[in-house]
Amino acid sequence: MSTGGEAVQPPALPGVDTSIPSAARVYDYLLGGGHNFAVDRLLAETIKKVQPDVAEIAKENRAFMRRAVLFMIEAGVRQFLDLGSGIPTVGNVHEIAQTAAPDARVVYVDYEPVAVAHSRLLLAGNPHADIVAADVTRIEDVLDAEPTRRLLDFDQPVGLLAITIGHYIAPEANPQGVFARYREALPAGSFLALSHLTSDFDVVRDEEIVSVMKTSRDHVYPRTRDEVLALFDGYELVEPGLVTTSRWRPEGEPRSAQGTRPDIEQDALYAGVGRQRP
Repeated sequence: MSTGGEAVQPPALPGVDTSIPSAARVYDYLLGGGHNFAVDRLLAETIKKVQPDVAEIAKENRAFMRRAVLFMIEAGVRQFLDLGSGIPTVGNVHEIAQTAAPDARVVYVDYEPVAVAHSRLLLAGNPHADIVAADVTRIEDVLDAEPTRRLLDFDQPVGLLAITIGHYIAPEANPQGVFARYREALPAGSFLALSHLTSDFDVVRDEEIVSVMKTSRDHVYPRTRDEVLALFDGYELVEPGLVTTSRWRPEGEPRSAQGTRPDIEQDALYAGVGRQRP
């Protein structure tokens, strides 16, 4: 997969400060997308100097998301709430879910203007998917939004996706409380899929990544395994539990997602899926 070397400058959007990089656009660049600006590419290249395998980390994370969505589909879930969904690129949640189950419904949530604008363009004409422009920590703004109320039935299980969003929630915003409030809004049988940057591994230059990301609008807060586990409070982790991204049910994936990296800690992210307790 490309690491974004030939990204095309997208048109500026009203309200978008193109002088400040955003995590969503940096991630888009690392995945080979074209919805990013020079300032985002510069930050991504700076991160690559700190953590040279960051593009591989992003790909492993994307592959985990795909497996988690398909696992939920197999478990009977037909509706998804994707927190911090980012900029549309190949293999979005609605594409994965609706290929496996055409009636699947997806609500994306992001506050990054480029992510919201391009998601709306992508989803035009798709009656089963939409995006909410909101900060994921403002739970009522997400749950009371028209697309959420229109597309999701909270009497039926929901797949809550928190793929690399938790580590953007500052400690003072009470990330465990944020996840608890979403859990309380979901019925029994719902699932949470989560991946999160960790400070546990020596091969992850977390302090340097934190420092570099302070130049963007999205600061990063890596957490320990116990801190990530706490975000699953009220859920029962399915096998294999909380592991790194490439180690979460890699069967049937291409080589890069089959757990063949020389050091599992290079994944940099903890990942897991939990089922809400009755």
